[in-house]
Amino acid sequence: MQLRDALDDYKRHRDDRTRFPGERRTRTGRFSGYDGRLIHVDEDGSIRDFSYPVFGLTGIARSRFGVRPVDSSVEELESQTAWFDTQSNRQRYHEDTALVVTDHETEYGTVTQYDLTLENIHVTHFDTNGADASLALVAVIGFAPDGRNTRIGQLHHDDAIEVYHASETDYLASATGFERVRGSAFGGFAELLDETPTEYPRAEPEKSYDEDLLSGDSLCVIPTSEGKATVTTLLTTRATKSRKAALDTVRTATAYDGGALEHAAKKQTERSVSSDLPHADAIATDLRVLSLLTGRSGLRIAGPEFDPYYAHSGGYGYSWFRDDAEISRFLFDADRQFDLGLGDWHTRSGAAYAETQLDDGSWPHRVWSFDTTLAPGWANSRIEGIGNEYQADQTASVTAFIGQCTDRGDVLERALDGLDDALADDGRPVTCQNAWEDMSGRFGHTAAVFLEAYAASAASNTADLTERATERADTVYEAIDDLWVDERGIYALREYGDGHEKRGTLDERCDSATLALANAHRAYARIGDIDADRLDRLVSHVEQVIDELWHDGSAVSGLVRYEGDRWRQREQPHEKIWTVSTAWGAHAAASLAAVLTDHGDERADRLAETARELLALILPSGPLSLDTGYLPEQVFDDGTPDSATPLGWPHALRTATIALMDEYDLLEEQPVTADG
Repeated sequence: MQLRDALDDYKRHRDDRTRFPGERRTRTGRFSGYDGRLIHVDEDGSIRDFSYPVFGLTGIARSRFGVRPVDSSVEELESQTAWFDTQSNRQRYHEDTALVVTDHETEYGTVTQYDLTLENIHVTHFDTNGADASLALVAVIGFAPDGRNTRIGQLHHDDAIEVYHASETDYLASATGFERVRGSAFGGFAELLDETPTEYPRAEPEKSYDEDLLSGDSLCVIPTSEGKATVTTLLTTRATKSRKAALDTVRTATAYDGGALEHAAKKQTERSVSSDLPHADAIATDLRVLSLLTGRSGLRIAGPEFDPYYAHSGGYGYSWFRDDAEISRFLFDADRQFDLGLGDWHTRSGAAYAETQLDDGSWPHRVWSFDTTLAPGWANSRIEGIGNEYQADQTASVTAFIGQCTDRGDVLERALDGLDDALADDGRPVTCQNAWEDMSGRFGHTAAVFLEAYAASAASNTADLTERATERADTVYEAIDDLWVDERGIYALREYGDGHEKRGTLDERCDSATLALANAHRAYARIGDIDADRLDRLVSHVEQVIDELWHDGSAVSGLVRYEGDRWRQREQPHEKIWTVSTAWGAHAAASLAAVLTDHGDERADRLAETARELLALILPSGPLSLDTGYLPEQVFDDGTPDSATPLGWPHALRTATIALMDEYDLLEEQPVTADG
């Protein structure tokens, strides 16, 4: 997203009740891309690269497609073009692949669009045979090589265009060549500052030929052959591919038609999910989403980068070790239950964690998923050597995964060193940042993940580490009761930490992150005994937190993040519902039901029912899931999705919850539907 796009969006949506102006949203449309570019295909057929965080190249910043009769004159281009974003559209995935199929009902008839990303190539094929007239394709595509929107040049050929800056070069090719092509330069400062949004493409510019070619945007009229046309784009760098080789590659890819794309998509799909599995549609969607969000290194970004200018957030297109390791652990659990064939994913994750571990055994705030280098962040005090701006739960989450499913004893030993260094004498983690990255203190969630990390390490039977990890797990287990709030029957959000005027007192609010205590105790039960008092407190905590954070909006229901959360509310007076919090509630209830079942405790049935009710809200048929099956991070009361879409964390939680409930036969009853 370029600044001009952000400003244009700001002009369009600055007074909107549920849109944050200046963002590029993915609340509609679908993504395509495995182990390469990440392309968003909106419902109107427009395509954009969200590739930089996973691939390291920028690519397409904006686009628009339409059709016009073949006998239209140049002067009639605007008046005769039926732009797809002004038409009725229907979109779907082709079976269980990442091939996106969009049907456009235009004034001339039906046009079908196929989109598939193949590593660094994206293919867009159009079939106009459903139309009543002979049509030509009109395409406007704007590239941003090296993330630039200025100092860009174009080279035009009969059937291809090169757009370049310094390192990155982006290529566009047409199977049927170009009937007409011109660059499309943007206006000057006055246009950027004008309160009126800019139309795209701009009207025929009154600019010289050379100015027109010093931009990243091209307007192309593309003839069809037997009613079909294929457009391909390629992202590369001068260092990795010569111009001749790149042109040959992008031209060769134009041979794909609809049938060839369906075949390529099936071949590309890593694995299929058996229809015999419970909620197979949800699991298939979750695996597709997590594949889409995986970068070259094997690490996953939190979600598509919708806010690159940090206008309303701190960015999402990075790999957090908390999110990624939690996803890895959830996938490992699901794979163990359902035999999903994810062994290569687990191996790749373990290798990436080993590569990124710091000398002190901890992990940094966030890294780029395309090469694991340090990414912009604000919680790197372990690297800086001063302060407590460090998210200790991230290191604990990675440690839990390594202890659970790898044989990397060297990495695990250093990770335990890092955890021990962040453990205070009273048995709980020291002052640090929380999972939501908006507070400092000594958090219930951080203590929960430490307990799980030590328990998983102890259960790994790694030589010379079992006794040490068991001792630490016992210590944290005992210390967790320091956070108990008897009046509310919950474990506190945090104890106020160093530097806070309330240091040493408890923040007694409910926090959905503390629901992690349920699964942490399930892990601890493998190496230690959970006493009756602790079980009573866990039951009270999970039920009270879910009850207190439950919110009925006008169109949706679910759990809010924590009491008093005011982030990204826009005009809404109440905290927003979060899919990850709702999914966490379902997983926590299922985890505690599993623990209670193992103890022969009849309260397991009550928790299982709660798990089913919450799970129903995030299943593909539930109100918090979009028509695509995607789970957005947040939802307004009126049902409008917001923030990163799809967000990887709740997708992994959804599959892990299904697997856990299947393991303990908690899915016997039909889930509660959205309206009943």
